[in-house]
Amino acid sequence: MKLGSAVAAAALLAVVTACGPGTAGGGHGGTKIGIDHPRADSDFWNSYIKYVPQMADELKIDLMPATNSQNDVAKLVNNVQALIGQGAKVIIMAPQDTGAVANTLQQLENKKVPVVTVDTRPDKGKVYMVVRADNRAYGTKACEFLGEKLGGKGKVVQLQGALSSINGRDRSEAFLTCMKTKFPGITVFSEPTEWEGSKAASMLQTRLEQNPDIKGIYMHAGGVHLAPTLQVLKQKGLLVPAGDPKHIAVVSNDGIPQEYAAIRKGDIDATVSQPADLYAKYALFYAKAAADGKTFKPGPTDHGSTIIKLPNGLEDQLPAPLVTKDNVDDKGLWGNQAG
Repeated sequence: MKLGSAVAAAALLAVVTACGPGTAGGGHGGTKIGIDHPRADSDFWNSYIKYVPQMADELKIDLMPATNSQNDVAKLVNNVQALIGQGAKVIIMAPQDTGAVANTLQQLENKKVPVVTVDTRPDKGKVYMVVRADNRAYGTKACEFLGEKLGGKGKVVQLQGALSSINGRDRSEAFLTCMKTKFPGITVFSEPTEWEGSKAASMLQTRLEQNPDIKGIYMHAGGVHLAPTLQVLKQKGLLVPAGDPKHIAVVSNDGIPQEYAAIRKGDIDATVSQPADLYAKYALFYAKAAADGKTFKPGPTDHGSTIIKLPNGLEDQLPAPLVTKDNVDDKGLWGNQAG
């Protein structure tokens, strides 16, 4: 993204006006903002991590050196405590276990430290804002794409994320509900991979051996599932383009450049583009807004999203388009801008 800082600042000021009245905070005056990244073993999250300092520079945010909890809630807790000890007044995090983080959120609320979460919505505990796309829409889009590709009949494998995460649950439940309602002739085998590529490979290989007539795969996270899935299909002689009788239709979720390359090559058929760039941009924007004492209300924004009310805060649901061979070269997709 090459939006000038002046333009970005003006655009983000408009977001505050559109989304709800702010209580003037007089500028954050160098308020320290702490950020914990969730993991470094995913192409998606590594892309997000690269966007963070760029967006911080554009927004003139005093961002503390980032920590990384490596998909471990205990490390997340320790990292957050360390950031608070170093003077952080706002915390950005992306908890992968959305239930286990409740106590930490309660402690931060007690200390009057606002929290912005990215990609995941905590099950409990107060948040200032969740920056996320509609994960149920991910599952529905994947279902509709595969259902139409298979003509409403056949067998598909769903490589789930972790069901301890709201994202894994939302994608799974929406995919299964859509299949049951719209494509009852399709049998779904759901495999909980815990967002781990090695588990995805093992589960997919076993499922293909038991059901050699599988014709579709839905991967919850291309960042960790893409490479092992393609490896398994290649080993079994099933990595063939659409139109070949042995082709297995694959729809993914993330929108990383590697998925776009696979779509162009014909190895997979589609992906849902999670906006890594916008996750970074608006996580930092809302963190700065929290530091400035601004508030927001539910409703449409001027950046193509909708803020919804949660039992424990607000969520800005950012757009996440389905990408196929028809629009894979769209320069507006972040996966075509990432270096």
